[in-house]
Amino acid sequence: QAQPTEKHLTAVKRIFRYLKDTIHMGLWYPKDIGFELTAFSDSDHAGCLDSRKSTSGGIQFLGGDKLVRWSSKKQDCTSMSSVEAEYVSLSACCAQVLWMRTQLTDYV
Repeated sequence: QAQPTEKHLTAVKRIFRYLKDTIHMGLWYPKDIGFELTAFSDSDHAGCLDSRKSTSGGIQFLGGDKLVRWSSKKQDCTSMSSVEAEYVSLSACCAQVLWMRTQLTDYV
């Protein structure tokens, strides 16, 4: 059961203050740049000592150098080998790339 303290309340207030003060900020991606989408993925094998599940990680760049997404997540399945863990990570990364590609197609 959660037992928030004054320290937690102070942190939440700081987050809300930051969001309020940066409401007009955003990322700018002009339409004239190339929409080259580059992605990288990696995983460990059985990194969680309790469940023996692997962790997937991935990043995606737009136009070569503009980071648009990153993730790190424990895999849902328990992999029998490091290659299987890598394939699970790659599959999740590819699914995200395909989704991002449809978003970019709609943007252009």
